[in-house]
Amino acid sequence: MKKSKRIFTNRKIEERIKTGIPGFDELIQGGFPRNSNILLAGAPGTGKSIFGMQYLINGSEKYNEKGLLVTFEQKRDDVIQQANQFGWDISKLEKFGKLKIMDIDIERINDRTSNDLRIIIRKEGIKRIVIDSLSTLVVNAPMYAKLSDIPINRLIANKIIISQPVVGDFFVKKFIYEFLNDLKGLNCTSLLIGESAQNSEYLSRDTVSEFVCDGVIVITFEALGGEFSRSLMVRKMRATRNDEDIHPLEIGNKGIVVHKIVK
Repeated sequence: MKKSKRIFTNRKIEERIKTGIPGFDELIQGGFPRNSNILLAGAPGTGKSIFGMQYLINGSEKYNEKGLLVTFEQKRDDVIQQANQFGWDISKLEKFGKLKIMDIDIERINDRTSNDLRIIIRKEGIKRIVIDSLSTLVVNAPMYAKLSDIPINRLIANKIIISQPVVGDFFVKKFIYEFLNDLKGLNCTSLLIGESAQNSEYLSRDTVSEFVCDGVIVITFEALGGEFSRSLMVRKMRATRNDEDIHPLEIGNKGIVVHKIVK
């Protein structure tokens, strides 16, 4: 059985969680720092969901770490069908308790969603989580809270008028912070898939997760007529010296491969 690689730094030993994705782990000193939250941002069709599934499959098959996929966008059968295209037998992994899929309808997202996930993760010993997608979760975030938990209640008490978009934006950002903090306390290494912001200074549509998360990976798609249309860049990775170059990304018959830059 393979063990997680440890990287020695001047301060402490950082335990690495390998993704097992060819060409990727070497960009971040051997893998994600254990118990980190990583944002994977990109436009639709760039391969984000495939990257996330490959991370879970490799964890289950190669590194003996149980995985959980929480999807708000696909049904379980659709996820299994997509995985079959790459030779990944999700049903078999589910049967042996190595992988679990939760497809949650957006109508079922409420203030108990985080707690429900926390119970499952602890009960089943989950070590790898993929949320697909954070963007969908944010759009359907519960828009309520106790008045005592809302700092702007002081403004309301002072009869200062606050527009609905401002209040809504506050609730969404508060929800994201709390959700990501909940994940950090579960001893899991989480990959959160999100849509890239278009024509914006921010990397994510929610404008918050890129700052809260420990790492940010961006996948882009440009049909330029070359050998590869997709590219990957590690924008940040805390506690890690990460490669800052843009690398070609290929989706082959066995999943994603990140290629080296030919100089």
